[in-house]
Amino acid sequence: MRIQELEQQLQKRLAYPYHWGGVQNDRRDRATDFIYDAPDFDDFKATFDNRFTGNPQYDEWFNYALNRWYNYWSARAVEEIFCALDGVTPAKNKKDRLVDFKIGQTRFDHKTSIFPKGFGHSLGYARHRPQELIEWLYRNQSQERRQHFKNRLFIVLHAHDGQHWTLKAQVTWLKTLIEAYVADFRPSHLYQFSFDSKTITLADVIWAVK
Repeated sequence: MRIQELEQQLQKRLAYPYHWGGVQNDRRDRATDFIYDAPDFDDFKATFDNRFTGNPQYDEWFNYALNRWYNYWSARAVEEIFCALDGVTPAKNKKDRLVDFKIGQTRFDHKTSIFPKGFGHSLGYARHRPQELIEWLYRNQSQERRQHFKNRLFIVLHAHDGQHWTLKAQVTWLKTLIEAYVADFRPSHLYQFSFDSKTITLADVIWAVK
């Protein structure tokens, strides 16, 4: 599916309120892994209804699956944007959860994140202290299957109306930010972390602020 088509599908999610149906965990993830096979929103909804209609926790499961679907396909769109750019090499192993692509010779996983309330500081504070925010994101997000301390690029979303999550559907706009970042990419500007005694982690933030 092309980026423009995927953006149209993601926009359909905006018709539903933003709620999480419980805390993310492996059990709920396994039950909703069908989201990986449904880039089309209507196909996703039909598959969900086929599996969960009649479930007494229908609404809870729907919110959970809906957000997983939205997050995954937005991330896929972002990955496709990166990998189409000069100087970016897609990961050879598509199932490698630690690497999505290389920029030059530097390997990265990427993660699109809404600006976290739990960080406890303002956007202005974070933009002046990105290293502090990055460390917080590593230590507080993706506690189960996605947790790791390898190189990562964070796209941090912040909308002034507080609806940060809606920006994940603005793929065309995100594309302009990613293109500008890659065009000016310099490995020497990456932030370095030592989460263990054996390796150095490289990371950075792309600010997506509206």
